[in-house]
Amino acid sequence: MTELTLGKALGAGLRQAMRDDDKVVLLGEDIGKLGGVFRITDGLLDEFGAKRVIDTPLAESGIVGTAVGLAFRGYRPVVEIQFDGFVYPAFDQIVAQVAKLHYRTQGRVRMPITIRIPWAGGIGAAEHHSESPEAYFVHTAGLRVIAVSNPEDAYRSLRQAIASDDPVIFFEPKRLYHHKGEVDLDAPLADAPPMGLARVVREGTDATLITYGAMVSTALQAAEAAEDDGNSIEVIDLRSLSPIDYDSVAASVRKTGRVVVAHEASREAGVAAEVIASITERCFEYLESAPLRVTGHDIPYPPAKLEKYHLPDLDRLLDAVDRVLDRPNSLTGAEA
Repeated sequence: MTELTLGKALGAGLRQAMRDDDKVVLLGEDIGKLGGVFRITDGLLDEFGAKRVIDTPLAESGIVGTAVGLAFRGYRPVVEIQFDGFVYPAFDQIVAQVAKLHYRTQGRVRMPITIRIPWAGGIGAAEHHSESPEAYFVHTAGLRVIAVSNPEDAYRSLRQAIASDDPVIFFEPKRLYHHKGEVDLDAPLADAPPMGLARVVREGTDATLITYGAMVSTALQAAEAAEDDGNSIEVIDLRSLSPIDYDSVAASVRKTGRVVVAHEASREAGVAAEVIASITERCFEYLESAPLRVTGHDIPYPPAKLEKYHLPDLDRLLDAVDRVLDRPNSLTGAEA
């Protein structure tokens, strides 16, 4: 095992994928000589050369469109979108071409494109640098959507995404880029858990707290705090947002009977709403209380000095846990 930051684990995953398959090529703004804004691709230009680590113009639609052409020619392009809020110029290419070409051609055309997106808030960034656009892509049939939460998962899931014949939107929580964890760089990829499988990161019996990305750390803090009050909270890291591993989710809900779903993105029509609707369809007779959402507010992402009021925090998660456990709390009468 090797201790790596999440950012270094992603870089290691890219390096290994490029060594494994010479059809893997990287495209993005400043990913070559600079090594990317977050230095994820640092050193890859020197090792693999400018024909495989390609600095592109500042044109996200052109970057993804080029990746589509490369996929047609048998390559496995990995696109870096420099910040989450910059993906919107490429939205047409992603939803109209990348997501549909495999289906539209009855399988004759594959789109093994991985689109890496540094994602979500918590770093005090400027406008358009702290977006949470995952619901747009989850709603788009034909895309896999992955959100990692730790270095080990980042390393193996990125390699799985690149090896997949499906197009993958790969969300990387930028506020965790410097968080460290143990990574097994030598484990065979075939032995890794499937890319779409959810993970129980903490077992519990009284309520299930479901989340993904950087919110997994906050959820674990909430579970530890709830334990001090005698409550056992199970925490599930979804890992895959499309498809969602509802078998694992349902197994937990049938055990605990109570559910809180959390994410940074706005509440309206977010991933949490879909998860709760599906839980209700599958597990209604097991629910002891109404499932609750804890999310960002329905506003454009606020200025850096106000983001702490927007991001779901420990107190908001604990308030929701108290509510599903039928305990009095400060948010009575209002959704968290």
